[in-house]
Amino acid sequence: MRLEVHGITKSFSPGRDPAVRRTVLDGLSLDVEFPHVLALLGPSGGGKSTLLRVIAGLERPDSGAVVINGEKVPDREPALRDYRRTLGVVFQAFNLFPHMTVLRNVMLPLVEVHGIDRSTAQDRSMEVMERLGIADQAAKLPAQLSGGQRQRVAIARALAAKPRFLLFDEPTSALDPEMTAEVLSLIADLRESNTPMLLVTHEMGFARKIADRVAFLSAGRVLEEGSAAEFFASPRTVEAQRFLAKVLAY
Repeated sequence: MRLEVHGITKSFSPGRDPAVRRTVLDGLSLDVEFPHVLALLGPSGGGKSTLLRVIAGLERPDSGAVVINGEKVPDREPALRDYRRTLGVVFQAFNLFPHMTVLRNVMLPLVEVHGIDRSTAQDRSMEVMERLGIADQAAKLPAQLSGGQRQRVAIARALAAKPRFLLFDEPTSALDPEMTAEVLSLIADLRESNTPMLLVTHEMGFARKIADRVAFLSAGRVLEEGSAAEFFASPRTVEAQRFLAKVLAY
């Protein structure tokens, strides 16, 4: 997959005064081709999650453009809504409906967003849940599951739509170490499915193992981009060197 980001800027109002803006993405540009996994790494507040949300069509940039495999990401509805339907996005907070069973959580986007009939949606959902090892949890509510299982449901929901690529935004930040290992193992298995993945993570060891390419973000810009092996072995920028020295110290 080829991802091009051309001069993206994005700012937010942190308080009630709309005149006060905080720049999160500052003319960010990136041009990278990767077969399986691109990891977005960098310090907190560097713009990683905001960039992922812009690529996913969940945030509109103030300026600039995103191009995927030669096609510009739309900036207006309904084309933007149609684009979002082709993606699978997994967040750190699971975003499951607490009053719906696991099966209904996975089925819902297929029926309501993609217009698939309920019988086909159920069959596809159960097939994906079987693959992810949660088919036996189909009748349970999210509150009855462990954190790792809930994240598996969120991943199943994303996969059931057969997305052209998957985006993960800190998928393990809300999990304890044992559940983190469980979910990371699952994502590593998904790498072999030939669905390209874009991953924001603070798990450096995992990123080093799974990613083909790394983009290092700081202060709203991409300061470094290259193969994961090269980045972790010999980061080129002072900022990346300091970041890795800190996060890999223990």
